[in-house]
Amino acid sequence: MDDHRIGRSLRVLRRRRNLRQVDVAIAAGVSQSLISDIEAGRLTGVTHGTLRRVFAAVDAGFEGTVLWRGPALDRLVDADHAQLVGLSAERLRRLRWEPMVEASYSVFGERGSIDILAGMADRRAVLVEEIKTSLVSLEATLRKLDEKVRLVTERLCRERFGWRPRSMGRILVLPDDTSARRAVARQAGTLEVALPARGTVVRRWLRTPEGNVAGILFVPIGSRVVPDAARRRVHRPPDTGYHCGRCSEPRSRCFGAA
Repeated sequence: MDDHRIGRSLRVLRRRRNLRQVDVAIAAGVSQSLISDIEAGRLTGVTHGTLRRVFAAVDAGFEGTVLWRGPALDRLVDADHAQLVGLSAERLRRLRWEPMVEASYSVFGERGSIDILAGMADRRAVLVEEIKTSLVSLEATLRKLDEKVRLVTERLCRERFGWRPRSMGRILVLPDDTSARRAVARQAGTLEVALPARGTVVRRWLRTPEGNVAGILFVPIGSRVVPDAARRRVHRPPDTGYHCGRCSEPRSRCFGAA
């Protein structure tokens, strides 16, 4: 299991329990920024002991890989992506697009699949949506998106829809949450050049596609409201400064102290 999948596993398990990053941080005795780094796949310098405490806070184990109900974890990790794809396809159908989900291609050694390839015949408009639950490797994401747009423009649109496009849309779809928005803010310099359009501009183009558009669309993927019960923080016993000489616990929590 790579660092990025470990991060995605933590994020989906945290959301499954309706916990905020700060809730997990307090329970594990680490900073919220560390939880954010782990969820983004930035594990450099993070010890196994820290990861075990963090995953214990979301009722999971960690022994070099995440342990949680066997294959159920894979389905849970992929659930957010599937939900984003479903919501995006439904939105496009309402706007009179013809969406194709997971449109695979293999052209002279270039292989892959397009999360959503959509066409609007009366306007000769075609759309490529790249859907990510987290923005981990921006360079790889943009490079692959460029490949897909090029192949759609040159060949795939004609093959799948029967016409050549006059208007082209390339849209990166992300979940509308704090983690995704922070990731976009961190990469603002690159993204403002590669994918400059945002919310209102992107939605207007989707309703009436004229010319080309390249942008980012944030899509809510379920309730982000945290129930009151889940907001309760883990309170540690007050540290009076007097510690057991044989461990790091305060005397009030150490039964071995004299």
